[in-house]
Amino acid sequence: MGNLQINTTQNVNLNYKIVSIGERIIAFLIDAFILYLYAILVRLIGDAIGYVYDDRWTQRGLVSLIFLPAMGYSLFMHSIFNGRTIGKMLLKMRVVRLDGTPVHWSNYLVRWMLRLVDIWIFFGSIGLLTILFSERRQRLGDAAAGTVVISTRNKLTVSHTILEEVEEEYVPKFTNVTLLSDKDVRLIKETYQIAKRSNDYKTLNALRIKVDSILKTNSELYDKQYLDTVLKDYNYYTQKF
Repeated sequence: MGNLQINTTQNVNLNYKIVSIGERIIAFLIDAFILYLYAILVRLIGDAIGYVYDDRWTQRGLVSLIFLPAMGYSLFMHSIFNGRTIGKMLLKMRVVRLDGTPVHWSNYLVRWMLRLVDIWIFFGSIGLLTILFSERRQRLGDAAAGTVVISTRNKLTVSHTILEEVEEEYVPKFTNVTLLSDKDVRLIKETYQIAKRSNDYKTLNALRIKVDSILKTNSELYDKQYLDTVLKDYNYYTQKF
């Protein structure tokens, strides 16, 4: 399994593992199984529609309309769930940009359109070959979109100690934390940890006032909660690119 270093928009270097071709196949099969179950459901609905409408063209039209979301399953899931389908979620994988910028919906669109060549027309052979022989395990769709599939289980290293793991469901409170620099956040975190360990409430309060004056958040959160939130928000915006 290869490694990938991404420099985020906040100039933080993150090292990730690029997923293997086996993991990508398993994720694809999981998604394919979900679509298979959906197709069975659509067929059952189609049978029910047949009892309501005698016209066969009406039946086919309604069934086609119901099945339409399955055609764009990959595009919709990647766009809505930040580069993940259900298969990728289960295997803890994600599509990211090589340059560290946020993945735009147009990147997902390019990947989705080229599935026709990578997977469907040539029965997956093109996708498999390009993944096998590309340095970053990219299929044609990834190469065209400037994306790569990485593992989110464990980042190998984080070049700055300011970063911590943030839950997938975490919702940031202060959007302007990006006004802080890496040096600022490192100093805030180190001072915060030292003051918290020694129960130095005076320093915690002074630190909170200083950070609040920079960010102009006017928050009513108390010292520890406020500083925890600022650090988590910064982590969120740097790790989510």
